Parts: sequence; structure tokens; C-alpha cells
Amino acid sequence: MSPRKRVEETIPRGLWIRLFVYFVAGHLFAAFIYLLFTLGGGQ
Repeated sequence: MSPRKRVEETIPRGLWIRLFVYFVAGHLFAAFIYLLFTLGGGQ
């Protein structure tokens, strides 16, 4: 197996970074929505 073939089979670094950013942003958005419902439901 040539080194170039092996690199193409692994996930590129840019995709990992994009997935991580989406993961963090999604959790921040979910936390914001949860906070809105928690504060709004108490009144």
C-alpha cells in the first residue's frame, strides 16, 4: 500500500475541525434554548 493511498483513506483534518465546530456550536445552541425554557418556565 502506497503512503498516498493511506492518506486518502483517512478523514482529512479539515473535516475533523468542521465536525468539531458543528458539535460545539450545536451544544451551545441547545444550552441556550434550554436556558430560555428554564428561565421562561419559572415565571
